Amino acid sequence: METNAKENSESSPALADAVVEQNHDNLVSDLSNHGDMESKHDFAEEEIRGTLEISASTGKFWQDWEKLRSMLSFYLKQVLSEYPESKMTTEQQISLLGETFSELVKRLDDAVHSFDEGPPFTLQRICEILLSARNIYPKLSKLALALEKNLLVTSTLTISSDSYPPATIQKSNGAYEKPENPQHQVNSVENGVEPAVGDGDEIMAEAEETEVDEGMTIDMETIEEIARSSEANSTPTVES
Repeated sequence: METNAKENSESSPALADAVVEQNHDNLVSDLSNHGDMESKHDFAEEEIRGTLEISASTGKFWQDWEKLRSMLSFYLKQVLSEYPESKMTTEQQISLLGETFSELVKRLDDAVHSFDEGPPFTLQRICEILLSARNIYPKLSKLALALEKNLLVTSTLTISSDSYPPATIQKSNGAYEKPENPQHQVNSVENGVEPAVGDGDEIMAEAEETEVDEGMTIDMETIEEIARSSEANSTPTVES
């Protein structure tokens, strides 16, 4: 009996790892089926990534929204499942994330599916985040927060009528080259007021405000003081 107990004790860590790995595989499979029939995609991963890269570089989309939404849902789950938190125990996940991994994924995926008429106007930033998630956000909790901020909007984009652009090239810093004078096509109105030209960028900046370090906050009083000093120095003096 002592020998069997010893063998069970020695094999328990490996057994625990195998259970966690099996639970992770089952979880990923379950998450892939979340979102009704839309998750049963019939397109290749290369097509999904290429589509997201186009939207990341242009801020526009050319696909049927249901198809694009299915692509976003699939790629979102895939990116999230690549983080180590997805393989942790339930207790560890709750400790680090404040919820289980499956609850986090479902919450974000539900946010994606909450848009019926078209993608959120923050589509460009969402695609940028998903395409370079591990480089931008080493921690899953930070990634989830960034995605949630960009999904908690109401304005949407309309499908672009422009010519479909060629494949984009990702720069070494993870960013994507943008065409000259990119224009966002806002469809829905937020708070009953249709955004004017330029409002989209302002709202986008607000949505990403917390991503900027506090140490980089601009001191507006200092800027105003410098401006007043510059104006005073540029005022010509008149000799009497």
